[in-house]
Parts: sequence; C-alpha cells; structure tokens
Amino acid sequence: MRGFATDPTPTPGRRRLNRTTGALAGAALLLPLLGAAPSSGAAPTPSDDSLQRAFAAASAEYHVPQSLLLAVSYLQSRWDAHAGAPSVSGGYGPMHLTDARTALATSEHYAEGTEDPRGDSARAPLHPRAEAPPASALPARLTTLRRAADLTGLPAAELRTDPAANIAGGAALLAAEQKQLGQKAVDDPAAWYGAVARFSGADDSATAAAYANDVFDVLRTGESRTTDDGQRAALKAVPGVRGDTAQLKRTGLRAPKTDGVECPASVSCVSVPAPYEEFGDNDYGNHDLGSRPASQRIKYIVIHDTEGGWDGVMNLIQDPTYVSWNYTIRSTDGLIAQHVKAKDVAWHAGNWDVNARSIGIEHEGFLTAPDAWYTEAMYRSSARLVRYLSRTYGVPLDRQHILGHDNVPGPTASTVPGMHTDPGPYWDWRHYFQLLGHPFRATGTARSGLVTIRPDYAANQPVYTGCDSAAASCPAHGSGEVRLYTDHDVNAPLVKDVGLGTTPTTGVNDLSSRVSTGQQYAVADRWGGWTAIWYLGQKAWFQNPRRHATAVPASGFTITPKDGLTSVPVYGRAYPEKEAYPAGVPAQSVVALPYTIPAGQKYVVGDEMPGEYYYAVTFTEDSHKVVVGKDLYYEIQYGHRVAFVRAADVTLAAARR
Repeated sequence: MRGFATDPTPTPGRRRLNRTTGALAGAALLLPLLGAAPSSGAAPTPSDDSLQRAFAAASAEYHVPQSLLLAVSYLQSRWDAHAGAPSVSGGYGPMHLTDARTALATSEHYAEGTEDPRGDSARAPLHPRAEAPPASALPARLTTLRRAADLTGLPAAELRTDPAANIAGGAALLAAEQKQLGQKAVDDPAAWYGAVARFSGADDSATAAAYANDVFDVLRTGESRTTDDGQRAALKAVPGVRGDTAQLKRTGLRAPKTDGVECPASVSCVSVPAPYEEFGDNDYGNHDLGSRPASQRIKYIVIHDTEGGWDGVMNLIQDPTYVSWNYTIRSTDGLIAQHVKAKDVAWHAGNWDVNARSIGIEHEGFLTAPDAWYTEAMYRSSARLVRYLSRTYGVPLDRQHILGHDNVPGPTASTVPGMHTDPGPYWDWRHYFQLLGHPFRATGTARSGLVTIRPDYAANQPVYTGCDSAAASCPAHGSGEVRLYTDHDVNAPLVKDVGLGTTPTTGVNDLSSRVSTGQQYAVADRWGGWTAIWYLGQKAWFQNPRRHATAVPASGFTITPKDGLTSVPVYGRAYPEKEAYPAGVPAQSVVALPYTIPAGQKYVVGDEMPGEYYYAVTFTEDSHKVVVGKDLYYEIQYGHRVAFVRAADVTLAAARR
C-alpha cells in the first residue's frame, strides 16, 4: 500500500490544543497505522469529566458550538475512543478522523469457504471469483486525519490515539469548512448546517444532507451515555433547533444518481445496479428476475458485512459473473447503494429458499476485526432502511425475521459446514433494535419458560480466538453473543454442533456453542445463576445471574414432537412436497439436515409458512414459476441458525405468561 505520508511536523506559529484543559492524561497508546489492536498495556484511567472538558476546550479553541461538536461526535462514534483502534473505514477516535489503510483491505466475501451464495441445488454450485480492484487515490472522506493534523499542528499519531487531540482535530475541520463556506463562527448551531454537511465527507448533496439532518436530530433530542472507557458524556437537548438547509446549495456537492431507488426519504440512497447479463456457455448473472411480493412474500431481511472496503465492493457488485445483494451501506456517512430491486431475487444468503424470500443488506465491515468498529451513522442509516422495508413488505421487526447471515441454515447436510458467519459476534444487535424502535424487553415471566437473549453488549466480553491467527486471542471487546456449555460450569465442554462434525472451539467463526442477542429459546433447566435451553437437540447451559442477566423472560409459541413420536426431522429449507410440482419443473428433494428434535424438547416458533420453491434457472423469465405446496412449515430457533420443521410432525402451543 502506498500514498501515506509520515506524521507531519508542526510548523511554527500553528495553534496547538491547550493540553492543560483538553488532554486525557497518559491516554495515548501509539499504534501502527495499519489498524492494529490496542496494546495489552493498560492506559491510566481518565478523570470522569475529562471527555466533556475536551469538548469544551476544543469548542473554545476553534469557536465551534460545543453542542454541535458533541452532536457530530455522537453520530460518528457515540463518543467512544475505541482505545485508538480504527473503524472499518479507517476512522479514529470520538470524531472518526480517517487515515484509511484499513479501508483499502479488500476481500472476496462470497468467494470465502464452500458456501454457494445462490444455494439452489437445481443448478451447479456457484463459487465466484473476482479480481480485487487496484488501490486508487483515496477520496477525501478517507483522509480527514491528515488534514486535521495540518490544521492543528498535532502529530497524526496523537490524533489517532488521544481523544482530546482527536476532538480538537474534528473541531478544526468543522471550523475550516465553516470558513470555506464564507460563514462566521457564531454560537448558533443552525448556522453550521453547511459545514456539518461538508464534514460528512460525502460527495453528493443528498448524503451530506442526510448526515447533517441526523446531527441536528441528535441536537434536538439530546443524548447521554457511558463511553467505552467508562466516562459519562452528555449533550443537553436543544429543542426546536433547525439547521439552515439553504446552505447546502453553497457546498458545491453534486446531485446523487437515484434512478428510482427503493429507499425511505430520510436516508441518502443511490443506484449502483447489479448487472443482469448472459455470458459464457449458457450462463448468466448475477441475480434472478422475479415479481415479489406478488409472487412470493418477502419474509426476511438478512444482515451481512462486506469483508471489504466500499470501493472494492462497488466494483464486485457490478461484475455479472459475481453474485449480488440488494443494498450496501457505507461506514463513513451511512450512504446506501441499491443494487437489486426488491421484486428480484439476489444471490446472497447461501440458501435458495431464504434468498427467494429475503432482502440482503451488506454493511461495510470486517467480522474478524472487532476493533474495526461500525459507525453510528451506518447503524442509523441501516435501521431507517430496515424500518422502511418492514413497512413496505410486512417483515416483522424481530430476530426471527431480521437475520444475520450467520443465522441462515445450510439448505442440505453437505452445505452446513461451509455456511458463512457474518456479521459475527461484534455486531451490536441490541443497539440496532433500539434504533429500529423495537428494543428487546421482557415480555413474559419466569413461568413462561421462554427467554430472549439480551446481554449487556459492552460488559459482555467472551474470549474469542482466530481474529489474527488461529491460536491467538482476539482483542477484548463487547459482544452480543453468549457462550453455551454442556453443564452449569465454565470448565465444562462447549456444546457440540453435530452438523459441523468438529470439536467446538472459541473461534470467532465457530457458531457451535453461541446464542445471539434477540434470539429466543425454551428453558430446559435452571441451576443457581445458570439457565439451560433446548439447543441443537440437546440441553445447553449459559451463565445468567440475576444481577447481571444475559437473558430476559419471553412469551411466544413453541413446538414439540407430536405424541408418540420419539423425534422429528429438522430441515434447512421449506420446500413443497413432490406432488406440488407441475410438469416442466423438476421436483426438489425434501431432505432433512443431520439434526432432530427428540420427544419432550421445545423450540420457539418464529413463523408459519407454506412449502414454496421458486424455479428460476434460465435467463428468460418464461419458465420461471413459484411452486406452492400443501405442506406447512414452522420456522424455529433451533441452534445459532434458524431451521424448519413440518407442521404435521409437531404440536404448536402458546407458552404460559
């Protein structure tokens, strides 16, 4: 990688941050530029109000309203410093100043492992290969830290690792944007709308406006929270404040290319179409045409991470020989690109049944880089998109319908080991569902016998391995997932997934013995501060102490094998019975996975659905057909992934409240 300057040397006369009022004493841990994890050496604990004082000092130094500075920082990072580690787009510190070697990392997400993204056994497996695009000149949105270094005279290493310096750098950038727009540095936040829009780094007016509108929304509502280094930070609400949106015309930003995108008005959305083209020997890509929801209901929204930077991913989605998904969301500013219309079927989940009933959303990010954190701007933009899709297509806002790629089942036994595991244990489902307006709450009592997994993300830090190398521990980090044991003892063996056929590990990609925030399970037993659930056909234990609960009581419906049956099969797809297929459409086999539900066990039901199969194996649509059978299925939370059982095999019952 090239094109990165060394830390600039301050020139005489440049203004420097007042270290006596703004510094976090001893907080700087000098990290290599290339997104390394923080050193294991602990930094001195900052004083409780040092972060607030840093905002006050930067506000005074650069004449930026303190409330505005706090609001911008909240949208960037929720005021977290992340111990000097970079975000997925190479952004550092509370102000998310970018120095973006991290953003140049490019991987072929859908080419990893053995998963067939299409997941349709009626066609030959698809294992795409795409050549990563060459690194090009970095856009301005990925180099704001170097500009902040020039403006403040502070070394780049200090801007990356010292929160007070980072805040000063952000203030200097805002002040510079205000000056460039010919605006005075006044105390009224409304007069800074254009500067905030420019600060976003967006190169189109709609994305910049959506970002600025979010900042002013934070100003109006106020926020307070404890940051990742234990400090309380607060922004008092400024009711009624409205930005001077007329300033947007003076920013010089281009109009976006929308081309009829399917997005809510509250976000910035551009069109980057995935090509539907024929190529090679009777082959085509990179999705299938359809007529949803008229032909088939859209039941799921699948959350992915890209395992690559924005620019590389945009190149891949436009390759007709590659695969596809419906939307991608950018980390720096929450820009949404739509690639495949909702009526059509994208190839993204590794399970054709799920593909045919879902919309896939990729988020710029890296599963095995937990400290390459997601920005608040991306979380909020994604939540707005999902709320819109939920309203439009009737997708319930719960974890039975808002799935991670890691919750999608393998369609057949042979595919189970190769299924993908993103967005992984570091995606903050609890915060995400708060933004969706559907926070996870207790909906039952202890008598209900059901639980919703709900750990405290920041405090819940299970040890994972394999982020950098197979044996090395990943950096300590908050997680939305809880580990499962075969007994109520942390020294007991981990729960085994027979479908994987491997010994369970603490590997970051090993889903054998993990449950995720928002998932619901039937209680099998309790012991002191431990709770057991039915999981993968066995009893699985997790720590759930009363004072620091990792799950809350839930209500809902469960299934259990019908009386007289010793066990019932579990399926990875809800396909119709053989008799439902018309002439010209090959019948798809209904083959069980290597799992069963023994008599007496219970599993939480997410939905009821007919057996369906979308036949679409040709470029032209004349042979496409949705086959609907008489068999009904229940979607259940079986393990870490969902699964399906035939309604005819089980008894449905409402849990006691």
